[in-house]
Formats: sequence, structure tokens, C-alpha cells
Amino acid sequence: MTRPSPVPAAPGVYAWYFTDPPAQVPLVDCHRIDDAVLLYVGISPGPAPRNGKPPSSQSLRPRIRTHFNGNAEGSTLRLTLGCLLTPALGIELRRVGSGRRLTFSTGEHKLSEWMGQHARVAWVQHPEPWIPEEVLIRELVLPLNLDQNAHSGFRMELKTIRSGSREKARALPVLPR
Repeated sequence: MTRPSPVPAAPGVYAWYFTDPPAQVPLVDCHRIDDAVLLYVGISPGPAPRNGKPPSSQSLRPRIRTHFNGNAEGSTLRLTLGCLLTPALGIELRRVGSGRRLTFSTGEHKLSEWMGQHARVAWVQHPEPWIPEEVLIRELVLPLNLDQNAHSGFRMELKTIRSGSREKARALPVLPR
């Protein structure tokens, strides 16, 4: 998060390691470096849309920054971590603003602090990051990845946790921005 950022403004793949992962996450066979365990990989940008729209011009730098300091609406990683850490951090998913957006509202800062203490990110530049991403998801145990990860034993449990959080949020009053 420092400026200038060490993260390049280029396309690539990023990998999220955690030193104190949420308790529910199975860690068997996950890749480890020292005291950190790899739980999620992502890319920026994604492949060009098939509908003919122009491809995203986003790079690693803003994507990683969004995961670290954004909100659950803009980051599936933050949504997943927040849902898993709801009891531990005392946060909950809520509808905000117009009621269509779901975030952890005032709890987003707690999630950012938790990530600052327990999350580490590595990246590699690649002109077509969706190619290595597909291989990584297929070959590694990545319990927090949902897309392309049907072989994960944790996938259905994670989807249920996230769905339950969304359902609960939709039943609660909308919070102002």
C-alpha cells in the first residue's frame, strides 16, 4: 500500500498467502511459504468479454489495492474473508446506499486491518494472466477460489457461507453510505 507502489501497473497473476487463516478453511495440501499458506489466486485484467465489448485495462496495482483496502462489493476475496471472519471480527455484510450494494460497511476497516496483519500477496506479470490462472486453479489446492474450482472440497461450504451472509444482509435495513 506504500507509494510509490511496488506492484506494477501491468497485467498479471497474484497469489494471496495468509499467516492466520480463518478457522473454517481446510489447509491440507495447500502450498506454504514459511508461516504463510496460499489460499487464493486472481488475475488482472480478465480475458476480453465474449460479447465484443472492449477488454478491461485494469492492472495488478489497482486490483491488489482494491483487495487490500476496497470493499466486499468490489472484491470477491474481501467478500469471502469477511463472511468467514464475521464472528471473529464482529462485522456483518449489509446493504448500503441504494440497497443494491453489499459491503461490510463500517467493518471494512476491520477487515483491512486484519488483512494488513495476516495477508501477504505475491504477483507475476503476464500478458494473458487467465492462461496461468487456469493452470494454477486446476493444479493447486486453493480453498478460497470459487470460479473454475469445482474440484475443491471446500467450495460448496464456502458458497453456502457466502449465500447465508447475503441472505441475512438482504433481510436487514439498508445502511446509508
